[in-house]
Amino acid sequence: MAEVVTGEAVVLDLAIARFPSRLLAQLIDVAVQIPVLVDDEWKGQPRKLIYWAHRGGFFYVLDRETGKFLFGKPFAKQTWAKGLDDSGHPILLPNTEPSPEGTYIWPGVQGATNWYSPSYNPLTKFFYLSYWENRSVYRKGEQEYSPGNRYIGSVPLIDVPGDLGHGGIRALNPHTGERVWEYKLETKPWAGVLSTAGELVFGGSDEGYFFALDAETGKELWRQNLGGIIRANPVTYLAGGKQLVSIAAGNAIFTFAVSR
Repeated sequence: MAEVVTGEAVVLDLAIARFPSRLLAQLIDVAVQIPVLVDDEWKGQPRKLIYWAHRGGFFYVLDRETGKFLFGKPFAKQTWAKGLDDSGHPILLPNTEPSPEGTYIWPGVQGATNWYSPSYNPLTKFFYLSYWENRSVYRKGEQEYSPGNRYIGSVPLIDVPGDLGHGGIRALNPHTGERVWEYKLETKPWAGVLSTAGELVFGGSDEGYFFALDAETGKELWRQNLGGIIRANPVTYLAGGKQLVSIAAGNAIFTFAVSR
């Protein structure tokens, strides 16, 4: 259990402890994705919830007091499960195990999302996340050991050569799992998103662009190239009576005033 939930909050530990064992087995890398704790109504009743976009390509809603599975739906292409049953168990598709000849599966080994932070905005009631749409080929077999190099076994390539996929930012309706809007990027993002009370969504790209989107529509409102890869999560705070937003790009940190 410690390997599964290392470093997570106590409230999350309590919820995971009540996960169905099969679902927990499928979410073996749960410590990577960022759950968002939300107090909201669910089917007309106030509940303490977890909104969770998992690297396997499913968006989950859990009751964080009981761990009860409430809802799940794919937010990106996935080819390993037919869907989820009423308890949240993945219904596995046949022929999706790693094989000696290689099995192609969406999402790729890095997942449909990963460690970069998502965001929930209580004003728009949308859930925002960075996503990847790509596949990997999963093989099993002996991996040759090369003295002097690290040995990590038979690990799939992040991308299939000639088929790099794409990525960007998506807004989801957490009550239905439906995609509200999408903002595509040139390459798959390794940066998190931040949403504000001014209904802005901030994000970054490997091309070095830091951008602000309209939280309701996904329309690009502003962007600037900072000259370095952005693989961090934006933060916002108040200083000197002004709202500021900061992001790390390359080996520097950049700060901007927010006027909206």
